[in-house]
Amino acid sequence: MSVTSSVAATEPAASAIPKASFDGLPLALVPLLALVAVPLIGSTSTWLTLTVAGLAMGMIIFIIASGLTLVFGLMDVLNFGHGVFIALGAFVATSVLGTMVDWTTSPQLARNLLAIFAAMVVAMTVAGAVGWAFERVLVRPVYGQHLKQILITMGGMIIGEELIKVVWGPAQMPLPLPEGLRGSLLFGDAAVEKFRLVAVVVGAGVLLAMLFTLNRTKLGLLIRAGVQDREMVESLGYRIRTLFIGVFVAGSALAGLGGVLWGLYQQGVTPQMGAQVNVLIFIVIIIGGLGSTLGCFVGALLVGLMANYTGFLEPKVAMFSNIGLMVAVLLWRPQGLYPVANR
Repeated sequence: MSVTSSVAATEPAASAIPKASFDGLPLALVPLLALVAVPLIGSTSTWLTLTVAGLAMGMIIFIIASGLTLVFGLMDVLNFGHGVFIALGAFVATSVLGTMVDWTTSPQLARNLLAIFAAMVVAMTVAGAVGWAFERVLVRPVYGQHLKQILITMGGMIIGEELIKVVWGPAQMPLPLPEGLRGSLLFGDAAVEKFRLVAVVVGAGVLLAMLFTLNRTKLGLLIRAGVQDREMVESLGYRIRTLFIGVFVAGSALAGLGGVLWGLYQQGVTPQMGAQVNVLIFIVIIIGGLGSTLGCFVGALLVGLMANYTGFLEPKVAMFSNIGLMVAVLLWRPQGLYPVANR
């Protein structure tokens, strides 16, 4: 048989392989939820203000949760100590911005953004370094043992919170917005806070960077291959343990970045802030599908919008609205919006 005929013979077989289709239905839940809220709120300007606020909150929650999604989705590690990196990033940002008063009080927006960028870089660096030590000392001995991971990482978070109190004190510290990011922009009768727009841009950048790295680079391919068949990848000469350490450090750094944005969002930081946000993080991860980056993104947006809409319409039920959202999603899709195949 000639080469041409053999190639022709394999073409039908190749074309017969079904291609995975993208499921856009969960992604459509975000605009659907926003549209359902329009008649309930009544005022278009109020709806626009609440929607942008919800998207900004969702983006910040996504940044925080994306680090834990990365660690669990790629390493199968239940890190209940994730909150300590959130609080650490926020307190580091407080110290950095405290030394840049001339930049944060300047009316020039460019100087304000550079100050926040510097705080983000330092916070991510410190959180990543602490994450490296956290992985080596606490997580490495309990790989593959979920119950022990939960217990030991929760203990690590408690110790981390106490160390933060030793360094910065137990009291709440203010983290005011830089001068140029205070106030709102007017779109007709709707007022949109400037910082919320910054949070949306940063969150979108993190999402695109994660999707590109995991799906379009050799590094992402090696990490995903190492999750599926570690022995095979190691036999090809790649050090999977080193890659996994890098994943944990990246997840910790993302938590530190999210801590900076959450602290600025709340305009104050406390040592317990990471533990308080942990509940939202796990709701988002469960809604999205354990370990799914896109699912984490959609879940975070849904949680942010739901919290703002219910907080305006029925403040008394706002605290339980996200739990109700999680129950509704799981009744529809028990494995989450975008379940990971190996879960």
